[in-house]
Amino acid sequence: QIGRITAIETRTTGMEWTFAPTVAVPQDDRWGRTYEGYAEHPEVVRAFAPAMVEGLQGKPGSAEFLDEQHVMTSVKHYLGDGGTQGGRDQGDNIASEADLRDIHAAGYITAIEAGAQAVMASYNSYHGTKMHGHRALLTDVLKGRMNFGGFVVGDWNGHGQVAGCTPTDCLATYTAGLDLAMAPDSWKGLYESTLAHAREGRLPLDRLDDAVRRILRVKFRLGLFEAPRPSERALGGQFELLGSAEHRAVARQAVRESLVLLKNAAGLLPLDPRGRILVAGDGAHDLSKQSGGWTLTWQGSGTTRADYPNADSIWEGLRDQIEAAGGEAELAVDGQFKQKPDAAIVVFGENPYAEFQGDLPNLAYRPGDDHDLQLLRSLSEQGIPTVAVFLSGRPLWVNREINAAQAFVAAWLPGSEGGGVADVLLRNRDGAVQHDFKGKLSYSWPRRADQSPLNVGQSDYDPQFAYGFGLSYADDGALAALSEDSGLTDAGSGANQFLVAGAPATGLQLLLLGADEQAVVVSAPQASTADGA
Repeated sequence: QIGRITAIETRTTGMEWTFAPTVAVPQDDRWGRTYEGYAEHPEVVRAFAPAMVEGLQGKPGSAEFLDEQHVMTSVKHYLGDGGTQGGRDQGDNIASEADLRDIHAAGYITAIEAGAQAVMASYNSYHGTKMHGHRALLTDVLKGRMNFGGFVVGDWNGHGQVAGCTPTDCLATYTAGLDLAMAPDSWKGLYESTLAHAREGRLPLDRLDDAVRRILRVKFRLGLFEAPRPSERALGGQFELLGSAEHRAVARQAVRESLVLLKNAAGLLPLDPRGRILVAGDGAHDLSKQSGGWTLTWQGSGTTRADYPNADSIWEGLRDQIEAAGGEAELAVDGQFKQKPDAAIVVFGENPYAEFQGDLPNLAYRPGDDHDLQLLRSLSEQGIPTVAVFLSGRPLWVNREINAAQAFVAAWLPGSEGGGVADVLLRNRDGAVQHDFKGKLSYSWPRRADQSPLNVGQSDYDPQFAYGFGLSYADDGALAALSEDSGLTDAGSGANQFLVAGAPATGLQLLLLGADEQAVVVSAPQASTADGA
């Protein structure tokens, strides 16, 4: 349903192609793109990938396949982006071939069976060779053994990281099997150099023919050669469908069913909305924090409430239901209430991030910043039953925060539907449970901040909350005090090395990011070392 609705809303804008879904299997939660993956276990990704592809594209062999109600997909990022050393974005995956196949390729196999039309090459390397230049995996495995008949598209100037290449000249990426480069600001130079390689015989014509054939085949399947201009298509310009009531209802259901209850001492939840409830924390009325990266802007930052007209913050969702039941709701981000409440809900968590800007040296939540912890402790010390709602793109070490609250909910990134959180945390006006918790952890929750990687099946597996854990209201939600020893010797323990002698470390580049979030490369890796990321 999520895929179907995404396709419809995308089509209203005139676009027929989405760079989704991500079928990474994140193995190290320090990675800044962990939240783009479905789970640490390949079986979950294997099941979700084809469902999302069919939702977006329609079912292969049916009349709806790639029709004007659907969009084509790009399954990404091929291959192994979720398993790089140290969880470093665009880094090197040194997994065995068996693990590459059984873990990281799981979603591609089922997505291709479901009719995926494009596969996006990844920035990462596999044993030192950049995927944009990895012939064995792009051509021999993907197009050969996996029988992929669509085309391979590159990521944003990813070809420029291949050894011996630049963003404007990369013969190696095409001979390796890339069919369509993503060249946002380098297209003209890349076109001219590629044309020269073809004319002078360095780019074999059969390889060029194969790339063109694959791209044209997909365009024919989409009906692009017969379709009218985008504004004249079936859904073109029907912007009333964006955030429609039907679509938001599905999003709200997804939020309700993804919340995970980790603690519920003395059955504090669900709360009675007929009482006086304080809503606090810097995530309570912040849709940017609630939505995460890739929302309106690259990093998901720099936005205001006005940028989210079809959305409800968690505060708004709670307030509406509390007031409708005859209760009193008060918003005080700092917890300084006007009248002592019967209960408090504190919403806090990670600030939005995308890609490498979200990479972490360890799993400690905001090391050196105890603001959220002090807020929770302050309310609890005043005798106020306190619920912690944690917004994050991954599990983090929050043992102290869990200890400071009577109930703790992992809410992940609920996006536009703050009402979905309220549906589960609050009873209805008659005192009955509205919706129970259904969510189970798709990522293992760390016992210490130095537990990376942490995945079910490891020989030394010792999580705080195991993969698949999640309480319901029928369970005993009591939890003994957790250890507050992070396992770190200092705040910088295990930090990734980003700069060496003032220059980017091997395989990294330094970007100058403007207020409009347009990035300019000011220092790029040498071609001879770029493969060692």
